[in-house]
Amino acid sequence: MLTSQLPEKSDVYSFGVVLVELITGKKALSFNRPEEERNLAMYFITCMNNDCLNQIIDEHMVIEGNTEELKEVANLAKRCLRVKGEERAYMKEVAMELEGLIRKKISKNGLNYAETENMLGQASIGYVVGGYRSNTTIVGVDSMVEDMLLHGGR
Repeated sequence: MLTSQLPEKSDVYSFGVVLVELITGKKALSFNRPEEERNLAMYFITCMNNDCLNQIIDEHMVIEGNTEELKEVANLAKRCLRVKGEERAYMKEVAMELEGLIRKKISKNGLNYAETENMLGQASIGYVVGGYRSNTTIVGVDSMVEDMLLHGGR
């Protein structure tokens, strides 16, 4: 993005921006914010590096017992936002990590992942970001990620 070239992992950067928008409740770019906060991705990285994530997280995201999960999603977003594309994971790896977070959430709540998978069915999702098409299979991704990210699993 900074060099006006869109390499293969531009979709990962874009997904990182979306994750940051979700956990902060802020738009990616806003001229209504102070100059150092206008570019949400850059401000988020600064907050992460200065260990002040709690200042940028949307207060509606913080629900009792989900602090560790928010940190894990924030760390994933930070890795997606690495300036050098070659330092970012592939989108498939990011999707697998999100699935791992979902599995952990299911286990933490005393649910059996296999039973949950059968109950929800597998959702094969495809996405197009940055001109690239990718497919991956994630169990119940739409409702479960929404539940985990937006409602803290409640």
